[in-house]
Amino acid sequence: MASSRIRRLDLPSRSIFRKAAVMLCSLFTPLTLLILLTERSTLPSPVKAFSSRDTGLWSELTGSRAHERSRKVLQLADSLTVPDLVVSPRFAGKISPLGEGSRKLPQALIIGVKKGGTRALLEFLRVHPDIRAVGAEPHFFDRNYQNGLDWYRDLMPKTLEGQITMEKTPSYFVTREAPARISAMSRDTKVIVVVRDPVTRAISDYTQTLSKKPDIPSFESLTFKNRTTGLIDTSWSAIQIGIYAKHLDNWLQYFPMDQILFVSGERLISDPAGELGRVQDFLGLKRIITDKHFYFNQTKGFPCLKKAEGSSKPHCLGKTKGRTHPNIDPEVVQRLRDFYRPFNMKFYQMTGRFFGWDD
Repeated sequence: MASSRIRRLDLPSRSIFRKAAVMLCSLFTPLTLLILLTERSTLPSPVKAFSSRDTGLWSELTGSRAHERSRKVLQLADSLTVPDLVVSPRFAGKISPLGEGSRKLPQALIIGVKKGGTRALLEFLRVHPDIRAVGAEPHFFDRNYQNGLDWYRDLMPKTLEGQITMEKTPSYFVTREAPARISAMSRDTKVIVVVRDPVTRAISDYTQTLSKKPDIPSFESLTFKNRTTGLIDTSWSAIQIGIYAKHLDNWLQYFPMDQILFVSGERLISDPAGELGRVQDFLGLKRIITDKHFYFNQTKGFPCLKKAEGSSKPHCLGKTKGRTHPNIDPEVVQRLRDFYRPFNMKFYQMTGRFFGWDD
């Protein structure tokens, strides 16, 4: 009798078996569904989201009708599709899973000029889905070249197939070694130069330095080696950068003119969409950045983005952009215009574009 009582205690009840079977079924079914969906990820059918009308089917799948499970799972898998994704037209049909992509050396560079509008151009271009750019200036080809190309590549953002990697460092245009170094990286690199009236550019350059070093000499005293004779000091970087024709001569030894695009800093303010259209054409991209992306900020005096990259809010360049220039002696300004005029005319001839700085 004691042994009979023990045996009755050891035998599980039918209800326990039933509960265990239901639990195993509920655990097994989602796993089966996941495997089937993975195997069928290449289905050509358009995608529908899982909706409330599928809940009855799901209820059956997780119920006790095990003999129907496989057939129902297949039906549900066939009815599911992946939601439409908004992708760049450059790599439509080449969708990669999230997180994929690789770091590549840049195919295009904004190489200059300082105080010409390079930051504005970069921020505008980053709106384009086919452009991925470094925000900070790497200064690889002028200051950090000894670190090697692997170091440089690691600074770049990850890109998908069809996207262009870019960076901007304005000092490249005036660095004598930069063209040869960039050509050694890739002869196919496209370079962009934002140019601006060299007199206005020099004053803007001085204004930036003055904001950091309030005790520097006046603009007028730095402009001349000897003000009495009117001899311009071309060793001063603020003056030297604006001799665009001289710097371009160096670049043309390594790059053909059709690989260099010159953007007008003035038109980047007055007609940003027009200049951005030229840049997109030059890079072989669809014209996605248009007038609808900009509004003019009356306070700052230049255009701003209605929506910046990765944001739904308007975006203007920082407080350091659009500084008020100091008043410069008109006679000094005229002397500078006379100095730059022959260099400007040569630059117009070299580029085939008239920028109107001498009107």
